[in-house]
Amino acid sequence: MIEAKNIQKYYGELEVLKGVGLTIKKGEIVAVVGPSGAGKTTLLQILGTLDKPAKTKEASLLINGENALNLNDTQLSRFRNKNIGFIFQFHQLLPEFTALENVCIPAYIGGSSKKEAEKKATELLTFLGLSNRITHKPNELSGGEQQRVAVARALINDPKVVFADEPSGNLDSASAKNLHELFFTLRTKFEQTFVIVTHNQELANMADRKLEMKDGKIIN
Repeated sequence: MIEAKNIQKYYGELEVLKGVGLTIKKGEIVAVVGPSGAGKTTLLQILGTLDKPAKTKEASLLINGENALNLNDTQLSRFRNKNIGFIFQFHQLLPEFTALENVCIPAYIGGSSKKEAEKKATELLTFLGLSNRITHKPNELSGGEQQRVAVARALINDPKVVFADEPSGNLDSASAKNLHELFFTLRTKFEQTFVIVTHNQELANMADRKLEMKDGKIIN
């Protein structure tokens, strides 16, 4: 599903990623762990095509068989919308929109009709236990509910892979536990691949595999 080779990243003269390489199989749940400043979020952003690595001849990033580094910005936006979902620590829901409307946004960008998008969004929100919260705006939802709306938004276009950056970092322990279990339910139901940056050891230990980062490299 994902094969990255020689991923390097510099901010000025600071080398943040030092030739990272990895392979992640379809349907795997992989946790990326390590201390702050190790390069975890930077790696996640590059794997998710939100950022670009340093240009080297050896660098490649295959996602579902496509080398994302060969795509121009327009092609990359389309590829990202179709193949990749994102879940962040801070849910980044638009406050003026309802739960349903927030979930529909990536579907609209992808060209779905309003009827198609709302049908799929309603199905996802119902699956996630939010059938009675569909018309509520973010400020009317709990933290755990807001994060589940963000999960539904990440899933609306049936992405091949979902990237999550500290997804439970802003939740209480009960909501975090529910979210962690949800990832495995989703993997079973939708066969998605999950790559999760986390400091939560419980979540990391639940994953199929842990990748430990230190000083811009994967050390385990």
